[in-house]
Amino acid sequence: MAGHSHWAGIKHKKGKADKQRSKIFSKLSKEITVAAKLGDKDPSMNPRLRSAIQAARSANMPKDNIERAIDKSTLNTELNFENLRYEGFGPEKVAIIIETLTDNKNRTASNIRTIFQKAGGSLGTQGSASHNFNQLGIIKIDKNELTEEEIFELAIDAGAEECKTNNDFHEIQCATNEIYNVKKELEKKINNFISTEIEWIPLNSVRILKEKQNELIDFFETLEEDDDVQNVYSNAEFVK
Repeated sequence: MAGHSHWAGIKHKKGKADKQRSKIFSKLSKEITVAAKLGDKDPSMNPRLRSAIQAARSANMPKDNIERAIDKSTLNTELNFENLRYEGFGPEKVAIIIETLTDNKNRTASNIRTIFQKAGGSLGTQGSASHNFNQLGIIKIDKNELTEEEIFELAIDAGAEECKTNNDFHEIQCATNEIYNVKKELEKKINNFISTEIEWIPLNSVRILKEKQNELIDFFETLEEDDDVQNVYSNAEFVK
């Protein structure tokens, strides 16, 4: 769930596989519930819900869990989640953006502030860190779906701005307000998507030397372990 935080690829396992899986399922379930609550319960009529379900399937979430999350949107009529963003600077003056989905903003703000303080960081006002990032629509597709040439041609025809191929997936970038239009075009040829999200891409990076990396990784992990946190982005670049 860490998007372009650039630390996802070097997360320490630390025997946390089951715990992490449970956390990921919890966050995905919450997004499905909110997407279903805000729009149509039919994924074909609700692009946000459709994308949330596709992400859940990519994470191997059982079908029963997905259906329960959709049902929850009807059962809990009193439950209201808010999308809130927090910004600040962590260890080594790394710029951080945290996206949350919460039913209690006082609890969330207090938890995040405490995590920052314990790490020697500082939570700022909205806009204090986000000027270090560019917000883009990011669609990730498994490399096995299409060749590099095929995905590039398809992405450009669909209205995307950029198409990159990484080790495990193709990444299509587009304007945030065009993400679901681009996705709709891609769906004509592609069935399986890893994720469809609005992400914060760093404009500049802060290089983190090896001896400082563990401290920053622990900080990121503590943030992501909070139930209200959906995504964490930073401009940290880990030097190998």
